[in-house]
Amino acid sequence: MKCLVLYAHPPEPDGTSMQGNLLYRGLLDNQHHAVPCHFQDGLQKQTYFKHLKPDAVFSVGFWGNVPDVVHSPLKAKLKPVPWFNADGWVANYQDDFNKLDLMFTTSDWVRQTYNRDGVDIKKIVPMHIGIDTDLFKPTNNPILNEGIRKTFGVKKNEKMILTIGGDVTSKGAQEVMRALAEVDKEFKDWKYVCKSWPSDCAEEWRSKELALAEELGIADKVKFMDDEFSQEFMADVLNACDLYAAPSRLEGYGMIQVEAMACGKPVISINKMGPGETIIHNKTGLLAEPDPKFEVIKEEDVAGEHHGYMHPKMIKFDKPKTFAYQAKVEDLRKHLLKLLTDDQLRLKMGENGVKHVQKNLEYKHIAKKMADITKDRLGL
Repeated sequence: MKCLVLYAHPPEPDGTSMQGNLLYRGLLDNQHHAVPCHFQDGLQKQTYFKHLKPDAVFSVGFWGNVPDVVHSPLKAKLKPVPWFNADGWVANYQDDFNKLDLMFTTSDWVRQTYNRDGVDIKKIVPMHIGIDTDLFKPTNNPILNEGIRKTFGVKKNEKMILTIGGDVTSKGAQEVMRALAEVDKEFKDWKYVCKSWPSDCAEEWRSKELALAEELGIADKVKFMDDEFSQEFMADVLNACDLYAAPSRLEGYGMIQVEAMACGKPVISINKMGPGETIIHNKTGLLAEPDPKFEVIKEEDVAGEHHGYMHPKMIKFDKPKTFAYQAKVEDLRKHLLKLLTDDQLRLKMGENGVKHVQKNLEYKHIAKKMADITKDRLGL
């Protein structure tokens, strides 16, 4: 099969760009003719459309990218196959999705979001994002692990809990801090490392995170940092922690949670959205239930240019929509205390996580499944 893969290319250090790059590499590994290209219109993209004449034009992103990755290939009489996240709510392009022969979403939760927002999902196939298990794997390098832990201020007697994200509040860090303040009454040998990507969003949340840590009396045990890590160093940092905690408030997939499992670390997350589909409760990690008191529910929202509208407008929903969740702090407390105090359980869950990711979530395996489904659905 001849494929064009549209994503932010050359690869950028964000989830959708890595998702596209792993799909491109996986298609090559499965002996398909695949070519990467930036999703935005330009000479390169139009040249590939005209002269490469791909059988399928894969793309990653979210529904707001429809003009670049659905309309554009269709104008060139090519077959678009988007692989999308939800990104809140689907405000537009329902008719465009209903006319597609095939579409992928990063989880069944995302698929159901499209269903909630008026898209016929019969042609949508949920497909989790693949992970490079040659990079994200247990490294068994105690010297490097100790060096990283020392750099982050983790003492030898302390267990290192880690959360990573564009900002850590969206990954549930405030809920984890509230849980750790309770854990500290029974188990005190821990350090919580929160790593954000430098951004205005992370900076805005940081003052609230610092204030919460002070209020809870655990400011000396929470380490915040904003830095740009390569994928290689991300794998090293994951290997250095004792457990990964990210009960995300909104997560269509949860790539770092899966990368942590691939590195042999038990994961604490939320039993909802993507993490509820990739983390096996009591086997590869522990899942906290969402707290209904903190669901973010809206009856209307503003849609603008990136939603496909020329001018901003307020849209009233037929039914209220849930935009975000929060994990129950008491569940997180129990899960954290259980893993922090049981070395053998952490080891066993870590081993289970490695096996689970290698068997089900390795990028070459995901690319093969996508290619096989695409050939079947498009009659190639």
